[in-house]
Amino acid sequence: MVGKKLLKINTFIPLMLLFAKKIRITNAVLLLSTAVPTWLVIDAIAPQMVKAYTNRTDLEIDRLPGDNYQSLLRRAEAVARAAAQRGFDGDILVTDVSIIVSVQNYGAIAPVLELNVSRSEWRNRPDPQRWAKYFKMAQTLLFFGPSATKANNANPTDNVENNPVEEASPQSSDTVPNPAP
Repeated sequence: MVGKKLLKINTFIPLMLLFAKKIRITNAVLLLSTAVPTWLVIDAIAPQMVKAYTNRTDLEIDRLPGDNYQSLLRRAEAVARAAAQRGFDGDILVTDVSIIVSVQNYGAIAPVLELNVSRSEWRNRPDPQRWAKYFKMAQTLLFFGPSATKANNANPTDNVENNPVEEASPQSSDTVPNPAP
C-alpha cells in the first residue's frame, strides 16, 4: 500500500511540474499582454517631457566709417533681432534665446547688448529694444565717450590737455593736473 502511494506521487510530480511550467508561461504571457498596451496608453495620454534648451549666440559687428554710437546700437539691435528669429525658426525645441552682440572699433571689442527672450515673449512682442540689456560702459570702452572722442579727434601735438598720456604724468613736482571730466 505504501508502494502504491509512492508510485502515485512519483507519477504526479512530473505531471505537476509540467502544469507549473505551463502556468508560469501563461502568467508571463498574461503580464506582457497587459503591460505593453498599458504602457502605450499611458505614453499616449501623458507623453514624456520634451528636452527643450536655450540657444546661445555670440555675434560681433565692426564699426563702419561715419558710424556714431547710436547707429551702432541700431545695427546691433537689428542683428540681434535677426539672430533671435533665426534661433526660434531653426529649431522647434528652442524655448529661450540668449544673444550677445559685441562691437569692434579700432581694435577695441566690447559687448553692447544682450538679448534674453523666451519663445512666447518673442511671439507676443518681437522687439529687441524691449528685451535687450544694454551695457553702459561699452560706449567708453569703444572710445565713443565725450573724453574719448576728444582724444580720438584731437591732434596729439596740439596741447597737453588733449593727450591722455601726457595728462597722466605731472609736469613738475609742485603741480598735479586736474582729472579729466
